[in-house]
Amino acid sequence: MKPRVPPALFLFFLSPVIGELLSGSAPPAEFFTPFGFTVITLLYGGGAVITRELKTRWRKGVGTTILLGAAYGVLEEGLMICSFQNPGHPDLGAFGVFGRWLGVNWVWAVELTIYHAIVSITIPILLTEYIYTEEKNMKWLSGRWKTTVPALFTADVIAGFLLFTQFNQFIPPLPQYIFFIAVFLALVYAAYRLPADWARRGIKPMRSPSYYFVLTFLGALALGFIYGALPLNLTFPGAPILVAIGGAALQAAILRHLVSYDWSSATWRHYHRLLFGSLSIFILFSYLQEWDQSRIDDTTGMALVGTLFLVGFILLDKKT
Repeated sequence: MKPRVPPALFLFFLSPVIGELLSGSAPPAEFFTPFGFTVITLLYGGGAVITRELKTRWRKGVGTTILLGAAYGVLEEGLMICSFQNPGHPDLGAFGVFGRWLGVNWVWAVELTIYHAIVSITIPILLTEYIYTEEKNMKWLSGRWKTTVPALFTADVIAGFLLFTQFNQFIPPLPQYIFFIAVFLALVYAAYRLPADWARRGIKPMRSPSYYFVLTFLGALALGFIYGALPLNLTFPGAPILVAIGGAALQAAILRHLVSYDWSSATWRHYHRLLFGSLSIFILFSYLQEWDQSRIDDTTGMALVGTLFLVGFILLDKKT
């Protein structure tokens, strides 16, 4: 099952495919345009490859990957697209009002930071590392690529900021922008300082691989309900705080529960079910998006995307 491409290149394309295409944020008609594909791939792919390289060179673990993934989320949404600050951002929906305070869309910011940390960065990295098992602990960037990838990523972020501020007719207020710069730097510093064995201290015996599929599938479903349904139905004062904290607490509880197990004794199928369960909600909803008549964008092909991922995970289950 090992693809005949370098692992960094595989990850470079896998991250945007999961984060934007499979999720439905950018359906095929949008994702595969020359402009969309270039901007999205350089952003997500560059972010994932840089995150993975930093984690490896710092000799850290999955905890550092998650924190760097959160930093990536702040960089994309708070410093490039500025959806954290813009009340008129086209993807906000109810979040343009629900949880907005002091010029920041707080609930949206929490949700998107969690999403990018886990779905856009950590899952693609883990999936790539366990497809390329032999190269899991190696550095994947060498020679000129050590500078080329960060340079392309930086150029994409700067160009994206200029394009989105013009397209959305929104320039983020300086205090809020400085705040998210500070959050980004704090997350990177925390990632660097986090002990390498943060996720390797668990002592509980591993359960059946199916347990981790069910756990991550239900966790993703619950997070979707918290951030998808509750903002549309809760109107009492304090509801945004409840939703923001509730979603973050649930994600933290799932992570804490997962790292309580002794993953040094895990088999490939434990990792397979963990990752499969995490993405199954997106695979399921890809079919619903194909038939969703309420969406104004063209969702043609989403069922095919979901099917390809489903078949891919079934084939990966045969990995020895």
